Amino acid sequence: MRIDQQLAEKWIQPYSRVLDLGCGDGELLAHLQAKRQVTGYGIEIEAPKITLAIARGLNIIEQDLNQGLDRFEDQSFDFVVMAQALQAVEAPDRLLLDMVRVGREAIITFPNFAHWKTRSYLGLRGRMPVSEALPYMWYNTPNIHLCTFRDFESLCKAHGIHIINRLAVNGDQQGNLLMKQFPNLLGEIAIYRISRQPRGDRQ
Repeated sequence: MRIDQQLAEKWIQPYSRVLDLGCGDGELLAHLQAKRQVTGYGIEIEAPKITLAIARGLNIIEQDLNQGLDRFEDQSFDFVVMAQALQAVEAPDRLLLDMVRVGREAIITFPNFAHWKTRSYLGLRGRMPVSEALPYMWYNTPNIHLCTFRDFESLCKAHGIHIINRLAVNGDQQGNLLMKQFPNLLGEIAIYRISRQPRGDRQ
């Protein structure tokens, strides 16, 4: 089981209302329904993935995330989840604010552009990096707003968003003590749990 699935299962209480943004084939939402008895919706734009998610028995809304979350009322979900999609939307800041408006808490993962391999790739080769976390070429990548741990935390601070938990992992979604101490340098993928107002750290 992926680390983001493990953390979602750990952080999301049973019977919570969950909104999964860019849910893909619905793997995470189906897992949470089976393990935590959550209810909710997934949002996806690609038709083949929507078909697979519906086949899992999930409630799926076909929508481009660039349209925002205006259809949902404030605090209408306990958790809003988005894995590896923040860097692919047109206005990450607006979507982030929408997430903490619609959800009591949000869980987000994204590739860290400040990882040491990325820095080395740029420095030594002078080309846009290609890696397990960033597998696309510069001309066909969906990643239009790449950022780092520090960039994301600066954005949260500017908008009054509270960081409850932060985890740095590698491409295989494994973490260690050094990644925890130096996430911006050693973390290949960032995982954050956030809320609009401070609620105290939770395990």
